[in-house]
Amino acid sequence: MTSAPRTGTKGVPRAEREAQILEVALAELGRVGYAAASVAVIARGAGISKPMVYSYFGSKEGLYAACVDLAGAVVADEVERSAALGAVGLERGLLTVAGLAAALDGRPHLWRVLFDPTAPTTGPAAEVGRRHTARLHERAVEGVGEMLRLAGDADPADLDLMVQVWVGILDTVMRWWADHPDEDGAAVVARAERVVGALLGVR
Repeated sequence: MTSAPRTGTKGVPRAEREAQILEVALAELGRVGYAAASVAVIARGAGISKPMVYSYFGSKEGLYAACVDLAGAVVADEVERSAALGAVGLERGLLTVAGLAAALDGRPHLWRVLFDPTAPTTGPAAEVGRRHTARLHERAVEGVGEMLRLAGDADPADLDLMVQVWVGILDTVMRWWADHPDEDGAAVVARAERVVGALLGVR
């Protein structure tokens, strides 16, 4: 005998209501950032009361922690999937951009939620963010390290610098996309290929 799903407000299943709140919160957090985000605005957008948001997530930081966990999982899972394809060098980098463009199509603001400079730097939300960004850093070091080894460069300082260069390029592309949400993922990939190709002198 199966039990009925737990329900939230007005008979809506709790999991469904949580998902609705998270989607509204992700959009708002991606638009204005954690520090400026208003739980009241998020509640209105989800069609519920502010106390109801707190009943689901405990606090504004609890809501952000849930959002960054969702955004971080989408981003990190896709980067790891792209890495497993076995490409190296610039090809791996562009495959990563293409994979993220597909995973974030329609909601590029998830990138901003994960890399929000106004987010808490301590506490549960910060720990969730660090867990996901650590996964991304590992893949960046791996991919950039392969590229430098192919070029005969084994200098650890060069690796550190190049990881920061690559992460900066990727972050710029994703943030540009979040500023231009009407651009679809395929167009963003094409732009990234043109711009990075011009930067590196590669057609």
